[in-house]
Amino acid sequence: MKTIKSGVLIIGVLVVVTILSSSLFVIDQAEQGIIVQFGEPVGEVATRPGLHWKLPFIQEVRRFDKRLLGWDGDVSQIPTLGREFIVVDTTARWRIVDPLQFLRSVRDEVGARTRLDDIIDSVVRDIVSGADLEEIVRSHDWDVDVAELEEVVREDVDLEKPKLGRERLEQQMLIAASRLMPELGIELVDVRIKRINYIESVRRQVESRMISERQSIAARFRSEGEGRSQEILGQMERQLRTIRSEAERQAEEIRGKADAEATRIYGAAYGADSEFFSFFRTLESYRALGKNTTLILGAEAEFFRYLESTQKP
Repeated sequence: MKTIKSGVLIIGVLVVVTILSSSLFVIDQAEQGIIVQFGEPVGEVATRPGLHWKLPFIQEVRRFDKRLLGWDGDVSQIPTLGREFIVVDTTARWRIVDPLQFLRSVRDEVGARTRLDDIIDSVVRDIVSGADLEEIVRSHDWDVDVAELEEVVREDVDLEKPKLGRERLEQQMLIAASRLMPELGIELVDVRIKRINYIESVRRQVESRMISERQSIAARFRSEGEGRSQEILGQMERQLRTIRSEAERQAEEIRGKADAEATRIYGAAYGADSEFFSFFRTLESYRALGKNTTLILGAEAEFFRYLESTQKP
C-alpha cells in the first residue's frame, strides 16, 4: 500500500513539475517575447526581464532580439547618372520595435531580412542611378588644395565641391527606406555604402588609363630632365670657355710682361757694355750648336768673328 502511495506521489510531483516548467518562461535583458496560442499572439508583449507565466502546452513563446541587428545586402551593379557602371556594397542596422507587428508581417528575422533585401536594394538602386559618380564618391565637405595637384590631375578631374556628397545620399537612402519600416514593426537606424568600385571591364579600362597617365607623366619628367641636363651642360661649357679664355688672356699678359722684362734686361745689358753683350750672345749661339750641326756660311761671316780673332798672333 505504501509502495502505491509513493508511486502516486512521485507521479503527482512529476506532473506538477512538468506543468510548472511548461507554464514558466524567462525573458533575457536582450529579448522581448510574445505568447502565441494556436499561431495567434495573445496578451501583451513581455519586455521586462525575468520570470513570466503562460498556459501550459497550448501556448508558446516567440522571442525577438531587442538589440541592433545587422543587414548586409548583395553586391549590385548599378549605373550612375553618367552611365558609369559601378559595384555597390551596402550595409544597414535595424531593430525590432513592434514585436506584434513584426510577427504578423514577417514572422521572424529570416523573413525580415528578405523584406529588407527588397526594400533597401531598391532604394539604393534608385538613388545611385540618379546621382553622378562624384557625388557618390566624395563627401559634402570635400576640399582639396588645387595648387598641390599635378597638372594632369587638374585637367582631368572636376574639382568643384559635390552638391550632396556621399553622406547626404546615404541619409536619403535611410529616409526613403524608413517610410516602409513601420508596417514591418522595424526601426531602420542606419544605411551605409561599404564599398564602391567599377565593374571588371570598366576597372580594366580605368587601370589602363591610369597606367597611360603615369607613363605620360614619367615621359614628361624624363623630357624635362633631359632638357635641364642639356641646359646645365651648356652652362658648364660656357663657363669652361670663359675660364679658358680668361686663363689664355692672363697667360698672354704674363708672357708679354716677361718678354718686355727680358727685352728691358737685354737692353740694359747691351747699354752697359755693348761689346761684351755681343760677345756673350755669340758664345750662347755657339753653345746652341749640337754635335751634328752643319752650317754653310761664307768665310767673312760675322758669326766667326770671335773665332777668327782667337787665331791672330
